[in-house]
Amino acid sequence: MTTSRPGDEQPRRRAPAGAAVLREDVTEAIRAAVFEELAAVGYARMSIEGIARRAGVGKTAVYRRWRSKLHLVLDLVSAIAVQGLPMPDSGSLEGDLRLLYEVTSRALRHPVASQVIPDLQAEAARNPEIAQAMQKALREGQHGVANGIVRAAVARGEVRDGVDEDLALDLVSGPLYWRSVVVRAELPKGYLGSLATATAAALRAL
Repeated sequence: MTTSRPGDEQPRRRAPAGAAVLREDVTEAIRAAVFEELAAVGYARMSIEGIARRAGVGKTAVYRRWRSKLHLVLDLVSAIAVQGLPMPDSGSLEGDLRLLYEVTSRALRHPVASQVIPDLQAEAARNPEIAQAMQKALREGQHGVANGIVRAAVARGEVRDGVDEDLALDLVSGPLYWRSVVVRAELPKGYLGSLATATAAALRAL
């Protein structure tokens, strides 16, 4: 049996095959390319080849991270849910609603989002996995913030304790989403302030 002595060189350990570190900048470039590709051609026509070309990487780089375009989109939707929206803290129900609507409106008006969201909604009607991922994103994103606004209003005494949370969330989130995503109409000047005032009054009446 051979024993090593101080000063003897030890053989270097080789990294196990397939253990290469995935570069974060490449991952982010691919995610950005997915948004752009979805906006340009839609989910049905989107391909791994198109995503790789737009990201400036090879197809192998995409497949090392996601095994299909479905899993890529599911991961993207989940990542959006984790990022979420900032929690408003204006000190009043109407002020919090106004801040929420301003942030949400800017996000929904983004040219990429305005194309991607309706397309994913259409795919969600046909694909249960996409539907589940989008529901999770809504619950943890917009609805999570809306729920926090309502609970803060309850704590301040602006909304009664024991209010129906599902109904309250529908009142907070529904109108702007309907107008911006479903109807896709332009928002007139002062609309967000008026919506915040009307929604606050409706919540107090529950």
